[in-house]
Amino acid sequence: MSSEVFLAQMMPIKQKLFRFAFRLLGNEEDAKDILQEAFIKVWHNRDKMGELQNLEAWCMRITRNLALDKLKSRKHRITDDLERAQELPAAHQQTPHQHTERSDLMKRVHGLINRLPDKYKTVLQLRDIEGLSYQEIADALAIEMSEVKINLFRARKQVREQLQNLHVYGIQ
Repeated sequence: MSSEVFLAQMMPIKQKLFRFAFRLLGNEEDAKDILQEAFIKVWHNRDKMGELQNLEAWCMRITRNLALDKLKSRKHRITDDLERAQELPAAHQQTPHQHTERSDLMKRVHGLINRLPDKYKTVLQLRDIEGLSYQEIADALAIEMSEVKINLFRARKQVREQLQNLHVYGIQ
């Protein structure tokens, strides 16, 4: 396989892999390093690319494993600086007050997501932020589709309940 063909297949998913690594690591430089390592690993295994049913899921699994290895080796903690990973565009018609309220709410939601167990956080990221299908998530994480659905349900429920507690009782 030529480098041009390799790049043509990998470039469309590069940003998604970066966002995923960033979400797991919480650090832009570490995410860039992991992305580079993932590309190298995929390049070294490029012979397998023709046999794959889903290249993106395979690359997501490689990225995930490399990021988790980095977390284990450094005992690295995910920061709360999620806004850099995905910022929601502001609506054109919002008042400054509405914009501030929306921004505060999103910070709270991101904080709640960051406190989720890793298995919930990862599934929520892949489904709701990256837009992967249940099957793609199952392939990327090497788990059953039923487990993806259960983890996603539990993650959403936990975030929703904590957000309700925050608004109603002022507790987290």
